[in-house]
Amino acid sequence: MPVVSEMDEQKSAEEVARMNKEMSVMTKYVADSVTPPSEGDLVEGPVIGIEKSAIFIDLHPYGTGIIYGREFIAARDIIKKIGIGDNVGAKVVDTNNEDGYIELSLKEAKQALIWGEAADAIRDRKIFELPITEANKGGLIINWQGIQGFLPASQLKAEHYPRVADGDKDKILVELKKLVGTKISLSIISALPKEGKLIFSEKNLEQKDKEKIIGKYKINDEVEGEVTGIVDFGVFVKIEEGLEGLVHISEIDWSLVEDPKALFKVGQKIKVKIIEIKDSKVSLSIKAMKPNPWTEAAKKYKKDDVVSGVIIKYNKHGALASIEEGIAGLVHISEFGGEDKLRQALELGKSYKFKITLFDAKEQKMALSFTEANKK
Repeated sequence: MPVVSEMDEQKSAEEVARMNKEMSVMTKYVADSVTPPSEGDLVEGPVIGIEKSAIFIDLHPYGTGIIYGREFIAARDIIKKIGIGDNVGAKVVDTNNEDGYIELSLKEAKQALIWGEAADAIRDRKIFELPITEANKGGLIINWQGIQGFLPASQLKAEHYPRVADGDKDKILVELKKLVGTKISLSIISALPKEGKLIFSEKNLEQKDKEKIIGKYKINDEVEGEVTGIVDFGVFVKIEEGLEGLVHISEIDWSLVEDPKALFKVGQKIKVKIIEIKDSKVSLSIKAMKPNPWTEAAKKYKKDDVVSGVIIKYNKHGALASIEEGIAGLVHISEFGGEDKLRQALELGKSYKFKITLFDAKEQKMALSFTEANKK
């Protein structure tokens, strides 16, 4: 059995004490240490060295940061303005540099800060006065702090919205290009830094006020407004400042309307009826303020009646014949075996006898037969 000397016991006691002391220091260090930065984190520290192709930043207590290589070249304009001792914010791009440095990016830090500003702007509903730089078929391009943003056509106010019939994209582009170079008040409604997407809106600025204005009106209200725009598919009418509605061509009159421009002028005052309020959009009608001719027609006409009608229009289904003001029926093309034969048999502006094969006053539908009425 080995014999333990007094000297050995003393050495063992000293070793234990030393180990305990080291463990105590390590425990305190671990407890006091701050989590080191990770890739993508924003850090800040004073510049401690500037070389020809590198800049060093003290990131105490983590170590030393370095901006070099591609990141140095990308940030040359910023680095020119930096001196020893200046406090610099940067973004961590690599924590495992082979020389033990924490690799940083000034350019990415600037981008991160800008995206942060965008998020703040959304929260604060900040308004920017920005120039339109380009246009495409979907909307407008804007530059904000070096980031390219997009203003969809759907987010334009009524006064800037391209009023184009049938959604013709080429015509929409022509209208949108007219806004290039002009300044518009906008707000940011979406910022997606990972995708590099920044979406603007012109509508968003007036939404609260618009909702407040719309709240004053209800369906069936009759109001006076001013014609602000005339297009193939209808008439835009300003009810009051900040609120505009559309009278669709089908809501202008009970009779067929071919060209709204022939009936109205911009600036003209007209009376309209509110027929729908949906998603902050107001639909208007002029014909709704006039007696519905189909109500009286229901008392006069029925299926199998023979009536006189004037041909007022051709369409892909056949010909429309007007029986009286506001009441028209369709003579189907199938009766004639083709468009050419239909046009030979039924001339525009001429009156013919027709037999009513369908009459639905409620749905405002009437079908007519030329053949049935003229059987010998």
